[in-house]
Amino acid sequence: MNELTLFLPCAAGVEDFLADEVHALTGLTGHDLLTGRGGVLLRSSWRDALALNLHSRLAQRVLVRLGAQPYRSEDDLYALASGIAWEIWFTPRQSFKIEVTAQHSPLKSLNFAALRVKDAVADRFRAKAGVRPDVQTRWPDVRIHLHLAGDEAQLYIDTSGEPLFKRGWRDVAGGGAKGDAPLKETLAAAMIAATGWDPHAGEPLPLYDPCCGSGTVAIEAAQIACRMAPGLRRRFGFEKLLPFQAHVWAALRDEAASAVVPPAAPVFGSDISHRMVDFAQRNAERAGVAQAVQLRGGDALQRMPPTAQPGILLLNPPYGERIAAAGSAGRNAEQRARERRGAAAGGRESALVEDGGDFFAQLAAHWKRHYAGWQAWMLTPDLKLPGRMRLKESRRVPLWNGPIECRLFRFDLVAGSARGRPGAAGPDALA
Repeated sequence: MNELTLFLPCAAGVEDFLADEVHALTGLTGHDLLTGRGGVLLRSSWRDALALNLHSRLAQRVLVRLGAQPYRSEDDLYALASGIAWEIWFTPRQSFKIEVTAQHSPLKSLNFAALRVKDAVADRFRAKAGVRPDVQTRWPDVRIHLHLAGDEAQLYIDTSGEPLFKRGWRDVAGGGAKGDAPLKETLAAAMIAATGWDPHAGEPLPLYDPCCGSGTVAIEAAQIACRMAPGLRRRFGFEKLLPFQAHVWAALRDEAASAVVPPAAPVFGSDISHRMVDFAQRNAERAGVAQAVQLRGGDALQRMPPTAQPGILLLNPPYGERIAAAGSAGRNAEQRARERRGAAAGGRESALVEDGGDFFAQLAAHWKRHYAGWQAWMLTPDLKLPGRMRLKESRRVPLWNGPIECRLFRFDLVAGSARGRPGAAGPDALA
């Protein structure tokens, strides 16, 4: 196909990391690669659209922009959609869905806006072919995205299908192998990108998540260490679009599969819940990195470093009720009973006050004793966390976890007054 305009949306705070990733994958620079709020815009090819779906860890989707114009009413949206050659993208035998996002739009009803675009698409097919495609809201063959800014409407066709954080390795049917509120894979990848961790550098550092849950951070890191494309184990929306050529896609997949290597850096994860460690292990197996990541059970307040070489601690720490399931060292039965009463009386906020400070203070003390020389990176919505841990952050990176504004804090750990015994850490510390 001729040159396309692609838009890759991402979580707030990830835009610059995504631009760097797209540059590394495509070589695009300057006016061909523009960073904006909420994503990256680029001029590129259909083949690049397929490759970005396969390789991007940070984008939420890969959208092809088909039209844009000023608007004041729903009739303007109908006119915009009517002028787009939908027939070169899909057939009337396929189903479609309109998805709408808006920012400062003057329109009162986004549902009515979607309806007018749907009517325009259907009417164009009926005029061209005498038959109109069906609308399917749950499992459509084709997804059309309408974005309404304050004075401009933009229409895109989605080449991804399911959002790209769905890597294809979670056991959705099984229901339980993802844990409570799992971190999205795209956000885990953004956390890794923010640390600057490069497993393929001259002397790669180990990476360790001591509150790994279902293993999202550790699995993303292990795939990066193996040069494994995140989209190798899933299907994409572009496979149902008319420009799709099976041999081009097969060549891209084969090239990505042949690039996989043994892990270039050690990756570790642990969790106090052995049930979650089992989930993480099964997820790692489905993700193809079971041999590239070491997962163990253990209290975050007691675990010794997994290697003698200092590395990177990277975690989305527990909060609220989850604190009780994250670390138990140093808390007697009376303390635990008080925590349960606090959580029952006041919910997440009370639990955060009653046991959160204790957990994080103990975690910091444990790190000072045993993790001197490590970098600790923590994602949290609590801007006062460094003070509660009595640590001074050396960096704070704004990231959004869905609608929640967070910070990824970096702490450069030095030994405290109680220094761990020499030789206490080693390769068998996670055994």
